Amino acid sequence: MKFDYRFQHILTLKEKEKEEVSSLYEESVRKFEQAAKTLYELLKKKETLEKFQSEKLETGYHIQKIRHHQVFIQHHEKAIQEWQKKVISTRNEMRCWEEKLLESNIEVKKYEKMKDKSYKYFKRFIHVEESRQMDEMAAIQFQHRKGN
Repeated sequence: MKFDYRFQHILTLKEKEKEEVSSLYEESVRKFEQAAKTLYELLKKKETLEKFQSEKLETGYHIQKIRHHQVFIQHHEKAIQEWQKKVISTRNEMRCWEEKLLESNIEVKKYEKMKDKSYKYFKRFIHVEESRQMDEMAAIQFQHRKGN
């Protein structure tokens, strides 16, 4: 007798769904890491620019070059603000996919647990059936011996 899990199709679908969500989660993690890395590089560059400007102010620098440098820093700050928004957005997306992945894991575990219980019940049934058949065969053999 072969074990057939009645919800195998659903379990297979849930496992496939889990794999898809997992790949989307991994992609969102990659996007978040890339955005965070870009933001970090921009912040590092801003720090370097401010340090450079500070040094030039101490040693003397043309007003025109100071203004130009200040405009460049302001442009850089706008880029930083945009990337901060992107980092927040990608972090939220990553968390959303993480929650969906957790839900998918739970769903798969539920069906796997149901399958395990069903398989244990099947094994117990087979064992009881085999015992019953052995008892029947023993009773038949006993009847034949007793009749001879």
